[in-house]
Amino acid sequence: MRKKIPFIILFFSIIIIGCNRKTIPGNGKFYSEVGYASYYSDKFNGKPTSNGEIFKQKKLTAAHKQIAFGTLVKVTNLSNNKSVIVKINDRGPFIKGRIIDLSKSAAQKIDLLNAGIAKVKIEYRKE
Repeated sequence: MRKKIPFIILFFSIIIIGCNRKTIPGNGKFYSEVGYASYYSDKFNGKPTSNGEIFKQKKLTAAHKQIAFGTLVKVTNLSNNKSVIVKINDRGPFIKGRIIDLSKSAAQKIDLLNAGIAKVKIEYRKE
């Protein structure tokens, strides 16, 4: 009986670890990018985005040239270390050096409104 106990413990440990790997979120790869962020002008409020959603300045959304629609992205203002999580629902920005356009609400959360642009780090997981 004593020889079976270590085997049983090992067997159940492997099962538990295997189950946990499947349930732990984030098995995808993490990516980051540094560049400049800006935010949408009010003239875009109420207009359709590239994925068909209606743009709303009050939502925490953003545009990126390549990140998949629906991806949640953490945006950190490198001058003050404030962060916000946004959902990608549009394409852009199309100005050299800029990597992301934020809604006004998202820009406000990282104190970007007065400056208009800021150096940021974006982080996201690609599944």
